[in-house]
Amino acid sequence: MVRIEDADDVRVVTLDRPERRNALTPAALDDLEAAVVDCTAPVVYLRGAGEAFCAGADLSVVADVADSGEVEPFVRRGQRVADAIESASAVVVAGVDGAARGGGVELALACDLRLATPDATFGEPGVTFGLFGAWGGTVRLPEVVGLGDALDFSLSGRVVDAEEALRMGLVSRVVDDPRAVAESLAENDHMAMGLLKERVRDRGSKADQEDAEVAAFEALVEAHADDLTELGE
Repeated sequence: MVRIEDADDVRVVTLDRPERRNALTPAALDDLEAAVVDCTAPVVYLRGAGEAFCAGADLSVVADVADSGEVEPFVRRGQRVADAIESASAVVVAGVDGAARGGGVELALACDLRLATPDATFGEPGVTFGLFGAWGGTVRLPEVVGLGDALDFSLSGRVVDAEEALRMGLVSRVVDDPRAVAESLAENDHMAMGLLKERVRDRGSKADQEDAEVAAFEALVEAHADDLTELGE
């Protein structure tokens, strides 16, 4: 259900189960993790096939794991995949076209950039049937959109369109062709992008962050000393 296409400096990862709106099974989560972790390209573009980005966890699987008492391993698997996306060496871009629901929103939140088409919609409907996002969404959502919008979005279970998602900060841009944006990112310096991602995402202390920024900047200067000399002439 996870399809990979390597093109130039972008790996396109497609959730390819359109008949179920790309709902995720345990096997699909494992495949998604591998697609991101094993990637050597500087940019990963994550998309959904058909008319949805991702409907989240397959509810039939959730029902099965509930009956078998295996809820925790399934939740931990989803958390691990979201963490893998967030910590990947590549810049991971979510291209949301159509519906993103529940775990689909959580996967998008783990990405470095979220780009929506005008047809994109977002919702965390779990609260309406007694669940909530457990793949790290309760941590990442307020970090991305702020506490007020995070509570409104998650407690109401309502669906927001692309323009409201942009206002909230849930997406970075609304564009007709998210893949083109991902491809344009790959034209930037790959080492600089990786270090920028690492530094911006660091949740350590301010002093630790500043020390790491010095080290990262030194590494970039050493790597591009000749280019910098030419620019300075």
